Amino acid sequence: MDRLDYREVIEKVIQQHAREQSEKDLDRVQVVFDAERDRYLLLYVGWHDEERIHGCPIHIDIKDGKIWIQQDFTEEGLANQLMELGVPQTDIVLGFRAPYVRQFTGFAVA
Repeated sequence: MDRLDYREVIEKVIQQHAREQSEKDLDRVQVVFDAERDRYLLLYVGWHDEERIHGCPIHIDIKDGKIWIQQDFTEEGLANQLMELGVPQTDIVLGFRAPYVRQFTGFAVA
C-alpha cells in the first residue's frame, strides 16, 4: 500500500475548516501552507468593530515523517480527522501536550 502524502492530507483538513466559516467571516480567514518547511496554519486576522482579531486555531507541522499537531481549537479534533483519512496514530504527535504526557495519549511520543 502506498504511504499517504501527509502534506495533501493536512491541506485537505485545513481547507475544510476554512470553508466552514460563515460568509461574513471569510475575509478574516487565512490559510498558510509552507511546504518547504512543512508548516501549515489556519489564521483569523482582521477586525470586528474596534476589536482586533488575530488567532491561530490550527497549526500543524511535519517533522521526521510524523504529523505534529501544535495547536488544535477544532470541535472534532484534528487527530480524529487525520485518522479518518488514513493517518495511523503512530504518525501523529500531539505537540500541544507536554512531552511527559504524550506517552499516555495513544499517539506518537515524538
